Amino acid sequence: MDRLQAIEERAARTANGFKDLETAAQEVLDSEDLVRSRDLALALLESDAHQARCVATFIIGGLAAADAGALALLRDRVSGDSDWRVQEILAKAFDRFCAETGYEAALPVIREWLGSPSANVRRAVTEGLRIWTGRPFFRDDPQVAIDLLAPLRCDGSDYVRRSVGNALRDISKKHPELVARETRQWDLTPPGVRQVHALATRLIDPHTTG
Repeated sequence: MDRLQAIEERAARTANGFKDLETAAQEVLDSEDLVRSRDLALALLESDAHQARCVATFIIGGLAAADAGALALLRDRVSGDSDWRVQEILAKAFDRFCAETGYEAALPVIREWLGSPSANVRRAVTEGLRIWTGRPFFRDDPQVAIDLLAPLRCDGSDYVRRSVGNALRDISKKHPELVARETRQWDLTPPGVRQVHALATRLIDPHTTG
C-alpha cells in the first residue's frame, strides 16, 4: 500500500472530529520534504472524501509559512471546496500560517484575505484567529483586532457577519470598553449591521463607557 492510499484509508475511518486527520497531516509534514508533502496534499485534494481533503488542507497549512505557493493554494483552491468541514480546516490552516509567520508579520496577508471576494477566504480569517486577543500581538494590542474586524459588519455574507460578531464578542469579555466604543459608532439601519451588533455586544453592560 502506498502512502497516499494509506492516508486515504486512515482518513476514511474518521467519522467525527478532526484530531486524527490533523495527526495524519502532521506525520506527513514530519516525514516528507516540502515537495513530497505538497504533492501528497494535491493528490488528496482530488479525493471525493471530505476527510482526505481535510488532511490535505492541514498539510498545506503546515507548509504555508514557508511556501507562498501553499498559501495561494489555501486561498484560491481550498476556499472553493463545497464541504463545510474543509472550510473549518481552512480557518485552522490560516491560523497556523499566522502563528508560524508571526501575527504582526502576517498583517498584510490578513488584510488581503479580509478583502477577498470569497466569503470562505474572509471567514477563514475572522474565524481562524478566534479568540483574536488570545493570539500574540493582538493580545497586547486588541484595538488592532477590532479595527480589522469592524469593517466586515457590512459584509454581504451572513456566514461572515456571524463570525465577525462572535469574534468581537470574544474580545468584549476582556475589553468591553473597546468593543463598546467601536459599536457605538455604527449605523444600525442595515439589518446585517444590527445582527453583528447584537452578537458583538451581547455580554457588554449597556452602561459601559469607552
